Amino acid sequence: MGLREKGVEFLDLITSRAGYVNEWIVVRESDTSPDYGVLPYERKPTDHVEFGVINLDKPPGPTSHEVVAWIKRMFNVEKAGHGGTLEPRVL
Repeated sequence: MGLREKGVEFLDLITSRAGYVNEWIVVRESDTSPDYGVLPYERKPTDHVEFGVINLDKPPGPTSHEVVAWIKRMFNVEKAGHGGTLEPRVL
């Protein structure tokens, strides 16, 4: 299985868990050089921690600042932050 097929299979897997179905239109077929990275499921856990994004549904109670502090402690990283708001029911 080529890199493109693995990528499509991975995207289909994560979107199907969210209840979506993808229809793919292939414009051009080509494989990406491994010099430019690897697919997410082939990465080392340490790479996910260092370069990853955590999608978090913050519960009511703790502040966004507290949650970021917990993440930094849990993953033993110096830099972490949040984009947008983590507050529930904020539009």
